[in-house]
Amino acid sequence: MSDFNYEKDADGIVTITMDMQGQGANTMNERYVPGMNEVLAKLKAEDGLTGVIFTSAKKTFFAGGDLHLLLGMEADPKIFDYLEANKAPYREMEKLPVPIVAAINGAALGGGYEMCLACNHRIVVNDPRAVVGLPEVTLGLLPGAGGVVRLTALLGLEKALPFLLEGKQVKPEAALKIGMVDEIVETVDDLVPAAKAWIKANPDAHTQPWDQKGFRYPGGDTTAPKNRQIIQASSAMLFQKTRGLLPAPEKILDIAVNSMRMGFESALRVESRGLAALIPTPECKASISTFFFGTQAIKGGKVRPEGDKWKAGSAAILGAGMMGSGIAWAHAQAKLPTVLKDTEMEKAEKGKSYSAGLADKLIKRGRMDDAKKDALLSLITPATDDAAYAGTDIIIEAVFEDVDLKEKVIGATFGQLSDTGIYGSNTSTLPISVLAEFCPDPTRFIGLHFFSPVDKMKVVEIIMGEKTSEQTLRKAYDYVQQIGYMPIVVNDSRGFFTSRVFGTFMDEGEALLVDGMAPVAIERAAWLAGMPVGPLAVHDEVSLVLSQKVRKTHEALDKRLGVTSDFGKFNTASAKIVDAMLEQGRGGRHYGGGFYDYAADGSKSLWPGLSQFAEGNAQVSLEDAVDRILYRQAIETLRCLDEGVLRTEVEANLGGIFAIGFPAHTGGAIQFIRGIGIDAFAARAKELADAYGERFTVSAAALDKLRNEKAKAA
Repeated sequence: MSDFNYEKDADGIVTITMDMQGQGANTMNERYVPGMNEVLAKLKAEDGLTGVIFTSAKKTFFAGGDLHLLLGMEADPKIFDYLEANKAPYREMEKLPVPIVAAINGAALGGGYEMCLACNHRIVVNDPRAVVGLPEVTLGLLPGAGGVVRLTALLGLEKALPFLLEGKQVKPEAALKIGMVDEIVETVDDLVPAAKAWIKANPDAHTQPWDQKGFRYPGGDTTAPKNRQIIQASSAMLFQKTRGLLPAPEKILDIAVNSMRMGFESALRVESRGLAALIPTPECKASISTFFFGTQAIKGGKVRPEGDKWKAGSAAILGAGMMGSGIAWAHAQAKLPTVLKDTEMEKAEKGKSYSAGLADKLIKRGRMDDAKKDALLSLITPATDDAAYAGTDIIIEAVFEDVDLKEKVIGATFGQLSDTGIYGSNTSTLPISVLAEFCPDPTRFIGLHFFSPVDKMKVVEIIMGEKTSEQTLRKAYDYVQQIGYMPIVVNDSRGFFTSRVFGTFMDEGEALLVDGMAPVAIERAAWLAGMPVGPLAVHDEVSLVLSQKVRKTHEALDKRLGVTSDFGKFNTASAKIVDAMLEQGRGGRHYGGGFYDYAADGSKSLWPGLSQFAEGNAQVSLEDAVDRILYRQAIETLRCLDEGVLRTEVEANLGGIFAIGFPAHTGGAIQFIRGIGIDAFAARAKELADAYGERFTVSAAALDKLRNEKAKAA
């Protein structure tokens, strides 16, 4: 019982301290069920037992299911038996004839909070890290150890659904107010004494509400008028949000509602069946692989160069436009003092005012006060003189995407760095190795590609130049994490990773337009695929003016270097349509109209003139349109991985989702390929290539690499 330390005091109260050996957190590993069964057997045989306390020797309380184990499970009737065995101890706890208290010293999530729900009283330490909740839905799962059934019974349907369907993690004070915990103590040392005091004061409080005769659900059962409205509205809202692409939320809603219509034991079994059905799904595998293990790899530094942690103490941003202003906000929020420089003080001040506007929005929502706003703004110093940031730790050039302008700015400002500082260029497509030629020390030059709007897009594409040192990469990686963003490291190429793939998304939308598909059907296909915005709408937001400028910039760069690059090689539809639309004065949303017309009231409608671009009347099916949108991006991502532009599958998947908007339910583009099956993906890609062109051709060598990587992982 080394995983469960068992201690009985003179008053007959047993304290069980969970301390899973050989791991940093308590989980439902292979020793969990035998260990819990041994504990319960000992408790049942105990003479003079008056109460039980569950607490933890780890920094967290209990982390729940073993995700490595779940990830390896395939469809099998034995999954149900496994789940029933794992949740059985919680029901046995509820049947003990003494009160049980959960003494929550740290995070109690998933199966950990489900253990708390099986206790009669929940006490949590007043620490913001001691969150409680059921985040399984974010991993394509449902709370299968009684979480759906018990939380619905504890809080009622209306209050329980947001925590079940959104996986919210709740801090102590909020949890107490909601009813997810019953008591707060100030320190960890206060937990067990408070638990013992409650047990002594409530010796008969050992029967759960749902086991008491005449139990009624808070807020009424499914026949209550308000709940009937909630059920109806939730179904519609859920489909609007998930588009039917995520099975877990739908199953959770179904089980929560139906648990109120049957006996408690039956509801627990239905919950197990629901989870057993979800575990083998591609959506579940994708979510666990990408959003848990993938994010853990990034945060844990598995793709970070080795070396001491670095922290920037000062920063400068060159260019107070939309991107520069957004980066300044990110710096200020991370308490990084920043000089925001532009050619005119009025422009620099305007850039700072962007942060003031964002702060005002937070104040209106009650998430910031005037004092914090003033403190934040004091960290941004507008300037026009390079001397204002002499000796700074990191400089970020954020001027327009123009090679000649960047050459001038980089050459004139590199000398303002401290001896150990690094210089980053916020370019979205221009080769870092070319830009590095404009500075005296290319080893300290790196690409830092932020995404717009910076305050919402919490990811940065870090681009390695040919001469960028590993030390500079390490510092850039640490800087990105310092300001609270996700770093995605790529190697240098035209368009890098994100711009290349994003360009294929927009181009495929316009290729469908050329093929004769109705514009509204194109946008609908993207919605059904799971893209946040349709390709025509997003192109308007990016602006057609910018698309043309990027293309011409690369044409000019080719002439300058005496080469012909493959950048945008297959993006022929967008090039043709963009030029034609600009000739007709349609540059995008910020230019009065593009693919859409924009009304004064904020509404928009597709421009009728788009019909001029249909070169045929091909009957493109909705299925083909969806696949074309997804496969085009996945194939380009695979090319980036094969060419060495991308370093890891983890970064390919997370970067695609958070920077480009590749559908989250797939787990990212490479996980999308794995979820379909490499051979099945190759076969479908060939069908698309035969029907629609060379852009869907997949390299056999690239697919073999994926097969080999999977074999290594196995």
